[in-house]
Amino acid sequence: MDEIELEGGVEASTPVWAVFGDLMSGLVGAFVLILVCALGAQLELATRLETEVRQREAEARQREALQRALAVPLAAGRLTLDHGRIGINGSVLFAFNSAELQPEGRQLMQTLAGPVSQYLKARNEILMVSGFTDDRQVQKANRQFEDNWELSAQRALTVTRALVEAGVPADEVFAAAFGAGQPVASNDDAEGRAKNRRVEMAPTPRPTRGDVSAAGRGAGATSAPASAASSSSASAPVPVPASAALGAHD
Repeated sequence: MDEIELEGGVEASTPVWAVFGDLMSGLVGAFVLILVCALGAQLELATRLETEVRQREAEARQREALQRALAVPLAAGRLTLDHGRIGINGSVLFAFNSAELQPEGRQLMQTLAGPVSQYLKARNEILMVSGFTDDRQVQKANRQFEDNWELSAQRALTVTRALVEAGVPADEVFAAAFGAGQPVASNDDAEGRAKNRRVEMAPTPRPTRGDVSAAGRGAGATSAPASAASSSSASAPVPVPASAALGAHD
């Protein structure tokens, strides 16, 4: 009788160890799977970080190359360079009451064209040429422009066309007008106003086909003259078509 019970006990305990073994196998398998996933995620993160580091190093080299190419005008104080954004004082480019480039300004555009084109190509970006004014209203004696919007637009167009003539592809550059918006100095004195009368060139992401289509639909729906905006308080740019006429100003 005892033998029968012992055999019965042995037979009854066998499935428990079998279940325990299966459970341990499942846990080990799950641990291995988690470990593989963690290693895969870590490898992906390391690859992404390495790619980002390489990209930043390439961008730094591009900025350094642009800075070396513009070393002479930078040293002379004719322009500024900040993370690929080029700023040029209006007096360097234009004479008083004129929107025609001075010889010094045209020579500067010749100097900029090559390095800027290479910089844009390496980053797959386009260049926005922006015109800015001080907050003084256009003088009545100089009524070639309705307001500061139109004034800044003509300045930006002049520089844009000079860059295209110097070799920058026409589809990689466009003009924008900010009027008196976004001043970099106080307009309370002559020195500050002189700093605000400027032209800036800033690399911007190349628009996708969807962006272009949406912009085209928006422009067709809401077309308004630049003179309808307030030049003293506006800060958004007015894109300027390349076919707009050139004029003159201070």
